[in-house]
Amino acid sequence: MSRESLLLADDEPLSREFLAEALATLGFDVHAVADGQQAIDAMRKQGFDFIVTDLRMPQQDGHAVLAASKAQDPDRPVVLVTAHGTMGTAIQAMRGGADDILEKPASLHDLELMTARVRERRRLLRENRCLRAEAVGDEMVVAGPKTQAVVALVERIARSKATVLIRGESGSGKERVAALLHRCSDRRDKPFVKVNCAAIPEPLMESEMFGHEQGAFTGAGKRREGRFELADGGTLFLDEIGETSPAMQSKLLRALQEGEFQRVGGSKTVKVDVRVVAATNRDLWKDVQQGRFREDLYYRLDVVPITVPSLRERTEEIVPLAKRFLRKGLSLTRSAEAALREWSWPGNVRELQNVIQRASLLVDGDVVDGPQMRAWLRPDAGGAVPATPTSASSVDGDGDGNAAMIEGDPIEALVGRKLDEVTDGLVLRTLQRCSGNRTKTADVLGIGVRTLFNRLRELQQETRA
Repeated sequence: MSRESLLLADDEPLSREFLAEALATLGFDVHAVADGQQAIDAMRKQGFDFIVTDLRMPQQDGHAVLAASKAQDPDRPVVLVTAHGTMGTAIQAMRGGADDILEKPASLHDLELMTARVRERRRLLRENRCLRAEAVGDEMVVAGPKTQAVVALVERIARSKATVLIRGESGSGKERVAALLHRCSDRRDKPFVKVNCAAIPEPLMESEMFGHEQGAFTGAGKRREGRFELADGGTLFLDEIGETSPAMQSKLLRALQEGEFQRVGGSKTVKVDVRVVAATNRDLWKDVQQGRFREDLYYRLDVVPITVPSLRERTEEIVPLAKRFLRKGLSLTRSAEAALREWSWPGNVRELQNVIQRASLLVDGDVVDGPQMRAWLRPDAGGAVPATPTSASSVDGDGDGNAAMIEGDPIEALVGRKLDEVTDGLVLRTLQRCSGNRTKTADVLGIGVRTLFNRLRELQQETRA
């Protein structure tokens, strides 16, 4: 493992020699200089991982070294060492961005503790950045006019505080659009907090959203901040907003209108500055008309509507997306790309990612061809129809064109039956195929978990009747 480089600045020879030897034993590759100007010059020539500097030195003092380091690399740890430690000195150094302060004469034990503190702080900083990057997500693939139109709308509205309602099928990329909205806004350096409204049990929903006070209910051992509070200054993404209960919808409405709420079990009003972005795969206006969703909340959310087209509506992006998901070193033949474009993608981008991950794990060699890809395209779908008919000849001459043809028309067998019978049968068969896993079933069907629960309850009641 490579040693971390450390720049040490100290005008006292004995102190400089001791610190250099001690820091070298702690795993650093130490470059020592005798004054602040030499330290600043060394930083211009070489990048260092750590800076340890005396406070009082000729030419330039430790504060100047600190300022120069932070201007060059704001995240690089800087530790000040001084024989004149006062509260005023410490405050000034911390305001300047110092990560720690040591008093002379520093012992080896002091240096060990300081090194451990600074390294842990740097690790947490890096971890926090990784988590934030993961939360906000990767850049979107924009390879067609429909997605370009979505991005153009996002860029136009990003800096406003208006709430946004993103519509689209399950797996179509609504979360990516919400993340892009956050990145393009002036809130980009603040939290991006995601909530899947369908995944949180109803009794816990209010606590998850607004937090709770200590003792508010059994198990509430201490005060806990909710998602609104965690997103203060940033963006709150409410996925599957159509799955919330009427009671929760009422509480959300107040939080959106007033920008304030009360924690469960509390009496203090908490004010927050949160930009809310909601998403749904349901027809919310239809839910409003049928009394399942509050009309006033609908209008509060639907200030700026964004519709994300399904993957089958943007076939030009299928192959670029597949290549992004593909394992490094793996490639697709032209007929494999054709097979991807032919598929109807009922599960949208999520299904495409699943198929490409499967191919990356199971392929022998470094090339995925057409027959392999078609075998991995939902092998349990039982004769799903491709998005577009294909010719019998291969696209790139690798001899697999006939594999694209699907015998028979599974839709013909359904003609003449009532729609409810067909959909109920599809729900039950999919549930059976998913071994009773309702979350997976809802994902495959492209509906919310709560929607599936409600339909199964209705079927159970109809059976009993």
